[in-house]
Amino acid sequence: MAQTEQFTGVAIFVAAARAGSFTAAAERLGITKSAVGKSIARLEQRLSIKLFHRTTRKIALTVDGAAYFASCATALDGIADAELALQNGHQTPSGRLRIDMPAAFGRGVILPILAELTQAYPALTLTLTFTDNLIDPIEEGIDLLIRFGAIKDSSGLVAKLLSSQRQLICASPHYLARKGGAPQSIADLDRYDCIVGYRRNTPMTWSAMDDHGQPMRFAPPSTYEVGDGDAVLAMALAGCGICQLPSFLVREPLRSGALVSVLDAVSTCQTEIYAVWPQTRHLLPKLRCVIDVLEMKGRDGLLS
Repeated sequence: MAQTEQFTGVAIFVAAARAGSFTAAAERLGITKSAVGKSIARLEQRLSIKLFHRTTRKIALTVDGAAYFASCATALDGIADAELALQNGHQTPSGRLRIDMPAAFGRGVILPILAELTQAYPALTLTLTFTDNLIDPIEEGIDLLIRFGAIKDSSGLVAKLLSSQRQLICASPHYLARKGGAPQSIADLDRYDCIVGYRRNTPMTWSAMDDHGQPMRFAPPSTYEVGDGDAVLAMALAGCGICQLPSFLVREPLRSGALVSVLDAVSTCQTEIYAVWPQTRHLLPKLRCVIDVLEMKGRDGLLS
């Protein structure tokens, strides 16, 4: 089979997967539904796998089909982006950029920056997801991750430090009054209700300085385990207990007095914020632009 025909078959497969039906894909591609079906059948025969579950009403990707689609879609988008970059003189950010970021930080801090950026570069389109769990950007087809803390397995990835956030331990004044006052040491937290983050079926640890001034991690009593930073904040404001959150989330409640910080002497740890992306020989203008803007915002203190 000629390479051109193989490439066409892949393009038709990606179009069908995105459209969710052979009919819709045929309309978008300007070919017949029969041509789409025959092309998919040839591709399945060549690969010796089934790409779609078919019914009279719709199609759905098989497990093998979903894995193949993730690779093919990323490759085709990369080709389209490369062509667009050439057409725009190599400098103008354009094409689709897929960015994943922590939910609360992404919505509150990163999203306004990206929204402003799209006004300056209308040819730049975005797919934004908000995931607190660590994901593999290569497997998930993500161009750029924003993450708190260094990535442990960084093979095939590039990480750039953008900024850092102090992790503050806070509670509402009426909760502390109900408990007879604020804790005076980490050990005192055993007598309090703690609202802790929850990731991958595991309560998250908190950070603090030990007696030697070195950062450490410890496990507070996990009275409430909550998988979203905004929800942790809401429970703390409602007087449910003590939480530890990055400074951007609690800045306004601390300023208004809705929350007060406790254990300030040991709660001075900083968590780094990184931009992470798959390693390539050449950064496309769209990715370089977003990274540069976020790095500049970090230097200006707008990410902390």
